[in-house]
Amino acid sequence: MSETVDHWHEIRFAVEPKAAEAIEFALNSLGALGTSIDLMPPNDYGVRVVGYFTEIPDHQSIQDELHYALRSYGLDENAILSVERSEVENTDWLAEWKKYWKPTTVGNFVIAAPWHEVDEPTKIVIRIEPNMAFGTGTHETTQLCLKAIDELYTPGDPFLDVGTGTGILAIAAALTGRNPSERGPRRSISGRGAGSEGVKLHGYDTDPDAIEIAVKNANLNGVGNKIEFHVRPIDESISKFDLVCANLTLDVIIPILPLLLQKAKKNLVLSGILKTEEQTIRDELRRLGLNDFSVETAGEWIAAVVSDPRTA
Repeated sequence: MSETVDHWHEIRFAVEPKAAEAIEFALNSLGALGTSIDLMPPNDYGVRVVGYFTEIPDHQSIQDELHYALRSYGLDENAILSVERSEVENTDWLAEWKKYWKPTTVGNFVIAAPWHEVDEPTKIVIRIEPNMAFGTGTHETTQLCLKAIDELYTPGDPFLDVGTGTGILAIAAALTGRNPSERGPRRSISGRGAGSEGVKLHGYDTDPDAIEIAVKNANLNGVGNKIEFHVRPIDESISKFDLVCANLTLDVIIPILPLLLQKAKKNLVLSGILKTEEQTIRDELRRLGLNDFSVETAGEWIAAVVSDPRTA
């Protein structure tokens, strides 16, 4: 992060198990800088979902996001058993993250923290430093995008990651095709990639803290000189890319969908979309002249994969 924070504000929910993902979605929508989900003690019932903030959002915003998330998942407010607010020391939060975060396998990828021992010689190991940024590989939307990269990305092709977060998708593309002996930390030429000639992998995000974290993660994986990160939204001036991944939310995707289609030469992956929103994205793609697309599902989330977007 750009500033050191001594403590975080914490909102802790006890919820019915079926509501855990909806509450996490609401916390992310409220701007949580990190979330955690864990089972409550055996004598209690439910799941504990915690969101961490530098400042607690106002009450009305919390209520609005909770209502929207629960409704989107077909639930009501009774799924929330209790709510608590408190402060937590930064070191305590990191200790909790280490305790609960385990390596995640997605296709040929394994997402792990620097301290995890991973004995998977045939897998591509992506090292992500746990911190308060979305995109550590545990969420279904990230996994859907990683699956698409695993299946669709050709090493060396230009790749665009819109809403890069921790940089995990761009890092996955950068590591694809490298020999196992070449993977892992290496001294990079330029963490930010600014002015790097021949850089074909690009990540965009409007959050400067996210980009700072993405740069660090790229360097951690030895691919800092292969990815150029940008703190701004995409626009008409950017190049075209063989594969474009946009792991955002539907309300962000819809306004820029024509631009995403224009910039994707071979495949476009749209994720961060709830199953309840599937018909909306299908209708929008057809309205834009696209019929050659598929929909992948993971939990309550979907990804729309558009083949040959140039036909739009």
